[in-house]
Amino acid sequence: MPTALDKLLPSEYPWEKETLVRKVLKVETNPDWGCDPRKRKIQDLLYFGLIILDKPPNITSHEAAAWVSKILGVEPVGHGGTLDPKVSGVLPLALGKATPLATYWLKSDKEYICVMRLHREVPEEDILRILREFTGEIYQRPPIRSAVKRRTRIRKIYDIEFLERDNRDVLLRIKCQAGTYIRKLCVDIGDALGVGAHMIDLRRIRSGVFSEEYSVMMQEIMDAYILWKETGDDSELRRVILPIEVGALHMKRIIISDNTVGAITYGAQLYAPGVVAFDYDIKAGDAVALFTCKGELVAIAEVEVSGEDLLKMRSGQVTRKMRVIMPRGIYPPFWKGKFKDSSQTDSKT
Repeated sequence: MPTALDKLLPSEYPWEKETLVRKVLKVETNPDWGCDPRKRKIQDLLYFGLIILDKPPNITSHEAAAWVSKILGVEPVGHGGTLDPKVSGVLPLALGKATPLATYWLKSDKEYICVMRLHREVPEEDILRILREFTGEIYQRPPIRSAVKRRTRIRKIYDIEFLERDNRDVLLRIKCQAGTYIRKLCVDIGDALGVGAHMIDLRRIRSGVFSEEYSVMMQEIMDAYILWKETGDDSELRRVILPIEVGALHMKRIIISDNTVGAITYGAQLYAPGVVAFDYDIKAGDAVALFTCKGELVAIAEVEVSGEDLLKMRSGQVTRKMRVIMPRGIYPPFWKGKFKDSSQTDSKT
């Protein structure tokens, strides 16, 4: 039976994706350096992995991250997108050295299941009509109790689906841009209906690429960790903790050669000779994920060239900003001249 990891991580090697353009025809990667993310040692996974937590209600996102940190004995643990204390659902957590990636999850689109209570009875056709008016770009001012400055801003509602109704309680599925306040959205819908409304329950079922289908509860994390510690069986812990690479699958990517990885982990920028393959539709200024030929996430970088330009480049700088994710020492320091480069044959395109 396929696991969550099988469904989330592609089975093919990263340079075999149909969306990628190759700059190198013959690719060789040394098995002594790094590994397929699925085969990472459990100790490494603990400090370079992610958990899609099903956050329970009545605790803050910070408390949830702190509890997971205490259960696993891992520091730090960062979360990618705050949930209000009373709200349950998908809360992605980055473990240990993977925490820098959590920053890139904050702006991901979100999906919620919401219960809105109307203050008076309203015909269903009126509700459906008003919901259509709230689809698209809306103006929203954050509530008084919020983590951001209270100023009117534009947010996009991709879809509001009417699921069912029980008297004055309306069940909705809402797909929206990050930073949308669902509680305020319910109030605004009630005002538009002329009867008033408020939110009585909310659950996040998706945050970017993270779905509740793959989420785990706090008790599952604790049980999996205890099973591993007491018996050495890490199968449940591997089900709970996913390779950090899952958290970058939504990003455009550049595959880099073995001899480039070590320099990147020490803060060097990427240059054209180190590129093996890339998404052709990247644009200058895009944030892209740098992967090894084995599929390991190395860094998140801002590119200064387009895919069209990169295809023609034989030399020159490709990135201008770099957020390193991979720890140092996994790949050797080729720039010090102590190791031989992997043999590669350039394409003629």
